[in-house]
Amino acid sequence: MSARYSRQERFKEIGISGQQQIRDKHVLIVGAGALGSSNAEALVRAGIGKLTILDRDYVEESNLQRQTLYTEQDAKQRIPKAIAAKQRLHKLNSDVEIESHVTDMNVQNVQSFIEKVDLIIDGTDNFDTRFMLNDIAQWKAIPWIYGACVGSTGTMMTFIPGVTPCFRCLLEHLPSHNRTCDISGIIGPAVQMVVAYQVAEALKILVGDFNAARKKLVYFDLWNNQHYEMGLTHAKKSDCLSCGEAPTFPALSEQHSTKVAVLCGRNTIQIRPPRTKELNFDELERIFLHEGFPVSQNPYLLSVKTDHKRMVFFRDGRVFIHGTNDISEAKNLYYRYLS
Repeated sequence: MSARYSRQERFKEIGISGQQQIRDKHVLIVGAGALGSSNAEALVRAGIGKLTILDRDYVEESNLQRQTLYTEQDAKQRIPKAIAAKQRLHKLNSDVEIESHVTDMNVQNVQSFIEKVDLIIDGTDNFDTRFMLNDIAQWKAIPWIYGACVGSTGTMMTFIPGVTPCFRCLLEHLPSHNRTCDISGIIGPAVQMVVAYQVAEALKILVGDFNAARKKLVYFDLWNNQHYEMGLTHAKKSDCLSCGEAPTFPALSEQHSTKVAVLCGRNTIQIRPPRTKELNFDELERIFLHEGFPVSQNPYLLSVKTDHKRMVFFRDGRVFIHGTNDISEAKNLYYRYLS
């Protein structure tokens, strides 16, 4: 170990041996928005051995207020968050092995991303993915750390398979996050408070100090000076489909694989093909230019402005259709250009 981590090593609960354990571990972060990007930065600075980042979106100007890894140039060029994060993180610590994937987690690919993973951190913005994370974590006995925030509020909990209730057990106890940051806004301190809790929990787990891991749900409202913790050991259910006596892991079945998703508060629909397929951007560009629509592309995505909508095509076959929450309308536009 170099002097780089000396201050962390002097913290006796980590020490030199704990620093080596951190160096030997692999963390998966699902979602590279406000929570995911800040978790990634903290873990890279802490000397994690390997980090894998999954994110389906690209950087926009509205992200810059709270998503600390990204720049105006990233937003201008619409760089996918997973790519922009990797580029920045390498500049922060070149010793860390970083993998990034411009994709969403789904039932077809989830198992390929959790091989030899020691910890999963939730940086997502939707319950479908969290249920999937929960089920794969329970099945493979991998700890994971939930986080959510909106406005000035935030929530966090650590899930340890076989020890704590799982996410499905706790759903009825979780504070409502029906609001979105697109509707209700969000302040940066709320993000950083959730991240502080998540990263602290991550470090405990990475050095093997499971006794110190928080077993309670944390909720706070920074603006209204509220903070409470809820013990939920009693919430563990013997008949839970994810962690009970006879689990079936329903979120990992094909019937729960979301092909069409309304993106939270963005007036945007994502359409994902049943199987990943690489799109030919040059061919798509020729089609749209022939119809008189302006097109721009980078190595990761192609963007086109039609008469009333903007469509963004990703290499893996996914499409964002901006300007609508109407699934039928989005599908009609999708199938007009992709069979």
